[in-house]
Amino acid sequence: MTSEADSSTPMARLLERRELSPLDLSQRAGVGAHEVRAFLDGATPNPLLLRQLASTVDLHAADLFVIAGLPVPDDLAPLDAVAGRLAATLAGLAILLPASRRHQLRQAVRSMPQETRTQPVPPLPLREQYPPGPGGMILRMLRNRNLDWIGSAKCLAQLTPHYLAASTLGMIGHGRKELTPDLLVSFATLLAVPADDLAALTNIAIPREAPSINPAASDAAQLIWDIRRLTATQTQQILDEAESMLAAQEAPQRSA
Repeated sequence: MTSEADSSTPMARLLERRELSPLDLSQRAGVGAHEVRAFLDGATPNPLLLRQLASTVDLHAADLFVIAGLPVPDDLAPLDAVAGRLAATLAGLAILLPASRRHQLRQAVRSMPQETRTQPVPPLPLREQYPPGPGGMILRMLRNRNLDWIGSAKCLAQLTPHYLAASTLGMIGHGRKELTPDLLVSFATLLAVPADDLAALTNIAIPREAPSINPAASDAAQLIWDIRRLTATQTQQILDEAESMLAAQEAPQRSA
């Protein structure tokens, strides 16, 4: 449960969990210690600082912008909203494949050329403009993976035990429905963020012995992140490849 008395910032809590001091972070990232301390104390950070810190804290730069409460720059945002509609189908296929095939799919994504953005990133619809809070943070992080409410609900159902209505996710984003510890763990799976890290960022305690993550679900979540910068056409090619892999896998079973 979120602590009302805790006024520390999400990143300050994350560093505390990792037993990393502001000075350690600044030295590892090669940035000024005063900038880091100001950010941890709640000051609006320079966007360049967030890019410099991202790899040091093992977070995606786009997610770090969300955590800081800043708009995600166009070069870090998903490329094609239409492609996001294919993510749940691809995730559902990926978890049925062996690890070697999932790895092959991720390699195929990485081998694709990065297409140039032809349209500016559209502003978020009003219903996705969330107030500050853990639910809004998570829903914005899901948007970084090209998942709207419907896509997020479908992917949660594919990769975790949670079957939620899209509108329920909206309520969580707007703070009108509680973000429970068990649901937080499922969001961590979908976001491919360690559950302990997400617990620190949201200030929501999770059980000491959280359920272990299914490796297939973890790989599928990483694949969802991988495809966020693909066009719909490119994503369909990856989906076709996954379908071919699954068909080849099932063929010997049908003939047996």
